[in-house]
Amino acid sequence: MYSYEDRLRAVQLYIKLGKRAGLTIRQLGYPTKNALKSWCLVYEQSHELPRAYTRAPKYTSTQRQLAVDHYLSHGRCVSLTIKALGYPSKALLGSWVQQAHPELCPRIGQAYKPLSPQAKHAAVMAFCMRQGSAESVAKELGVSRPSLYVWKNQLLNKESLVSMKPRQTPSQDAQKDELLSELERLQRDVKRLKLEQDILRKANELLKKEMGIDQQLLTNREKTQLVDALRSEHALSDLLEEVKLPRSSYFYHRARVGLGDKYATVRIVMADVFEQNYRCYGSRRIHATLARQSVNISEKVVRRLMKQEGLVPVAPKRRRYGSYMGEISPAPDNLLNRDFSACAPNRKWLTDITEFQIPAGKIYLSPMIDCFDGMVVSWSIGTRPDAELVNTMLDAAIDTVVTSTDRPVVHSDRGGHYRWPGWLTRMGNARLTRSMSRKACSPDNAACEGFFGRLKNELFYARDWVNTTVDEFTAELDAYIRWYNEARIKISLGSMSPMEHRKSLGFAT
Repeated sequence: MYSYEDRLRAVQLYIKLGKRAGLTIRQLGYPTKNALKSWCLVYEQSHELPRAYTRAPKYTSTQRQLAVDHYLSHGRCVSLTIKALGYPSKALLGSWVQQAHPELCPRIGQAYKPLSPQAKHAAVMAFCMRQGSAESVAKELGVSRPSLYVWKNQLLNKESLVSMKPRQTPSQDAQKDELLSELERLQRDVKRLKLEQDILRKANELLKKEMGIDQQLLTNREKTQLVDALRSEHALSDLLEEVKLPRSSYFYHRARVGLGDKYATVRIVMADVFEQNYRCYGSRRIHATLARQSVNISEKVVRRLMKQEGLVPVAPKRRRYGSYMGEISPAPDNLLNRDFSACAPNRKWLTDITEFQIPAGKIYLSPMIDCFDGMVVSWSIGTRPDAELVNTMLDAAIDTVVTSTDRPVVHSDRGGHYRWPGWLTRMGNARLTRSMSRKACSPDNAACEGFFGRLKNELFYARDWVNTTVDEFTAELDAYIRWYNEARIKISLGSMSPMEHRKSLGFAT
């Protein structure tokens, strides 16, 4: 479609060049020779070109009405109308009739599209295996009922069809019965194979199972999903028999699916508890926390829900730091002898030093653990495992002793930090009793080592400290120990934290 300016430019150049069409088209690159001549003819007649040109209809409204009236008054015969009037085509006549009389909805001029051999074969199979009438099958396939019989006679053996007709002799009747029984058997086999194929396909789509999956390995809930997905294609009894699912179990699981997930709220609460507690709570502590919030479910259910939600606490790793520097002074006896139980606070204390290595540097922690309930009595954090680190921790621990009768036994390993003069002087002034593990025997201080393991599993190993400074890590470590004393529940303390346990017994206010 050319614009008004393009057509005017072409006509003016055409006249200027002495109406030489070839030269004009070569210079402009458009239009065709006939179009240029027709534009020039209009321009010479009216000295102007139409702003927008339209194509005149081939047939007038009178001719259209005449054709429609002739078609309706002569038996609605398309060929007769076209032969009598000499126009129009079948498709055009059909469109005129449909516009004038839409209630007739003629299908004039519609080309017949023959079905492919594969489509005919599928139609005959559906016709032979039908459960309803032939008319319903033909309507579903979009073909006529006689066409189904024609295709059946073309595709099937005529002799077999003739043999199915009633005969008079007994031998021929027996042959007919045999053929009919064989046909029924083949139909059942085809139906069964299709059912098996549909089940395997749905198992792959819905349950993400492999095509060769054994149906007996599926749960009743999964079988119920398969049956529901295929009920529109197969009978319920056939599906239940194929997947070996009792009818009562099917309706039970179907009703359960309709109820939804009854643990939906519990899952959210469990995830919040897991995230708020350094992602370190296992099933027992999460179960205890839910019980404190009046959510009564079994620990087995908690384990299952944690597995489904991916709430997996971190696994323990090897201990790396050691402070043993050799026998630099006489060592006291091992008074605890691995007895880490205490009847009251400030009876047995345990201490040691552990190392945290992050990209920003190394950080050392020196805590004092009370054997009564595992509370961290005092702690100090620094970047060097020196005398100041342990002496500061010991001074803070001594300040927590409020009565003169509390003189705990302080147990440690054979590290040099606990044999320096500053440590010995402080122990003597506070009248505290020293106790040391045997050489290279970490189980003698197992309770303190266990605290380090829990701390690193729950705080250190579970996170990435690449962009963390030493001061930021120190603050995180200090916050964890306070949370450990005040909020972290212990199953051995009746699902209470050490501070809550002491308050319940009257040892703290």
